[in-house]
Amino acid sequence: MFVQMRKITVAEGFADQVVERFQKPGIIEQQEGFVDLKILVKKTRRGDEEVVLLITWESEEHWKKWEKSDAHIAGHKAKRNEPKPEFILHVEVGHYEVKAVKQGGQLAAAEE
Repeated sequence: MFVQMRKITVAEGFADQVVERFQKPGIIEQQEGFVDLKILVKKTRRGDEEVVLLITWESEEHWKKWEKSDAHIAGHKAKRNEPKPEFILHVEVGHYEVKAVKQGGQLAAAEE
């Protein structure tokens, strides 16, 4: 499995807007090899907030196919001329190969 991590730092009070945007149904869920999308919000008392998206794919090849797909490219082109919301302060992206998964007390090596 393969995971894309996207950490979005936003101004205080705006995490819910990011969550709302990414929890809406979209075309990514219909893509071959898509496993799931987890939305995490870092617990903070005050100050900047963090939203982390973990997008899991069956393989890196499935993710690459999505990145190069007409639907994905068209979605980005449609937003190209829109200004980035001012409340988004920073975005960090990482890509990870899943090596093991624990579920219900069982450890299973990730399938290659």
